[in-house]
Amino acid sequence: MTTDLLRLTQWLSPAFPVSGYAYSHGLETAMAAGRVRDAATTRDWVRAVLVHGTGPLDVWAIRSVMGGARADDVALTLRARASSAERWAEMRDQGTAFCNVTSAMGEPTLTDLPLPVALGVRARGMDAVTVARLYLQTFAGQMVSAATRFLPLGQTQAQMILRGLHADIAEIADREDADPPGSAARIADLDAMAHETLQPRIFRT
Repeated sequence: MTTDLLRLTQWLSPAFPVSGYAYSHGLETAMAAGRVRDAATTRDWVRAVLVHGTGPLDVWAIRSVMGGARADDVALTLRARASSAERWAEMRDQGTAFCNVTSAMGEPTLTDLPLPVALGVRARGMDAVTVARLYLQTFAGQMVSAATRFLPLGQTQAQMILRGLHADIAEIADREDADPPGSAARIADLDAMAHETLQPRIFRT
């Protein structure tokens, strides 16, 4: 019996020690400014990132590496496409932690790869659509979790936001882009840039 799904869900669990709780992907800027203030505005901001911003690019990276592309080449593309220094630091630092922990667990040694690339390497041989869907679910959950810690947003509301994003997650994860997609989530990208000088702050990004 294969244990691939169990390994994948362990890697993408909020309990996996990559410090996902410390990152907001720039959402903190929008919350501090009052533009994201409730369930509806949280959903809109997170959906923009998933559908028009980081989501499609991360899926491209995961599926490219799983399909045999050189991990270092894909990592360089992600670095070049990162909209801010903090966006790159977020994927780089979580990727480093992911590489270190999975290597310590007995997987082949990996070092210094951004998270989507590291996951793609580890998940080679698994179903690419499943990997991409669960990755996006975790990514969305990380952003929504940040909102629950900053806003008067309840846990049930948070789960309703995530449930409402399932169709978008499935659609993005199913894509097979030959070339890395660009970002059209301009406001979210500007929020990520502005976060670099935001004070005070709760999150790293």
